[in-house]
Amino acid sequence: MSGVVIVGAGHAGSQLAVSLRAEGYAGPVTLIDACEETPYHKPPLSKTFLKAADAAPQVLRAASVYDEVGVTRLTGTVSEISPQARTVTLGGEPIPYDDLVLATGARNRMLPDLAGASNVHTLRDLTDARRMRDALPGAGRVLVVGGGFIGLETATALAATGRQVTVLEAAPRVLARVAAPETSGLIETTLRGLGIELQTGWESRGWRQESGRMVAAIGAEGEVPCDLVLVGIGAEADTALARAAGITCNRGILTDACLRTSLPHVWAIGDVAETPHWQADGAATRLESVQNATDQARHLARLLAAGGDTPFRTVPWFWSDIGPLKLQIAGLSDRADRRLIRAEEGRLAVFHFRAEQLIAAETVNCAADHMLARQLLGAGKTPPDDVLMQGAKATKAWAATGQAA
Repeated sequence: MSGVVIVGAGHAGSQLAVSLRAEGYAGPVTLIDACEETPYHKPPLSKTFLKAADAAPQVLRAASVYDEVGVTRLTGTVSEISPQARTVTLGGEPIPYDDLVLATGARNRMLPDLAGASNVHTLRDLTDARRMRDALPGAGRVLVVGGGFIGLETATALAATGRQVTVLEAAPRVLARVAAPETSGLIETTLRGLGIELQTGWESRGWRQESGRMVAAIGAEGEVPCDLVLVGIGAEADTALARAAGITCNRGILTDACLRTSLPHVWAIGDVAETPHWQADGAATRLESVQNATDQARHLARLLAAGGDTPFRTVPWFWSDIGPLKLQIAGLSDRADRRLIRAEEGRLAVFHFRAEQLIAAETVNCAADHMLARQLLGAGKTPPDDVLMQGAKATKAWAATGQAA
């Protein structure tokens, strides 16, 4: 018996390895990691890790745990999948599998004009974070290109160290693809209050380079000088291995509702997987989040251990710590046709509806509302507007009894 081979040891791959044992899977489990480090949490890399020179990565679980549950950990890059032989090639050697799981994650995008400059960085893994942290002592002026989660988290972390930080965003507002205008507005006000220069609607006119370093961004209204540049303009699924093996891909590796790919005995989970989603009317959807990665891993562990064809279905949720703001999102809001806003000093709740059904909620510094939203979405319940406007206590009472407190 060749067992389960997992390619990729991030949140999805690591979780799957240990969940297989928890679900009673008795066959061999092999976890292949391109990184030498013990699998670690990635969210802190854009925050606490950058601010402290002696900060160590936070491991997902101790290395001894994999040994204790009988998971074989290998390091290196898989170069090939051979579907007919049911093997993967690692370091020139074939490794057989009964089931292969691709958890290869995503790769950061880079602006072509900036590629290769010595002071230009991206931030996704520990190698990126260490390289950027090592460069920070000589960087008083930091330029962040992109007003998404990584860009804003890093901007606030570095501003807290006394650096001059500028964020350039081409869209009219930050987080335009994932958040409501009201959420963007609160975040922008907070960023500026922290001393961060924020330029939305940025129209690039090029860059000024000296001795292999980018020293200024050129815009319609002049130059923005910099010592260090972080490019945070999103990521693309790492599908190269799958495509070479003939696996059907789109924006990610396409799977069915049970996470199977187009090749027998090959599955995909986490950031690389593009899976039919119940909140998108069954359309293939690729989600980049720790929650989605770990939930898919747990679901697939149950399928591989016990069999069956239970579709993957959970309420998606996301979070981002942006300075003093904790942004939490439950559900997918892109198909909403109405939203309801509850705003307080430093706090915000945005409820999204489609055909009068609650489909998503964004909250800032409102953790109770976020947790309730996840429960409501999972149960398919939609409280009346006046209940949601009263806050979490009234919503909780309505969810339990059908009446406000």
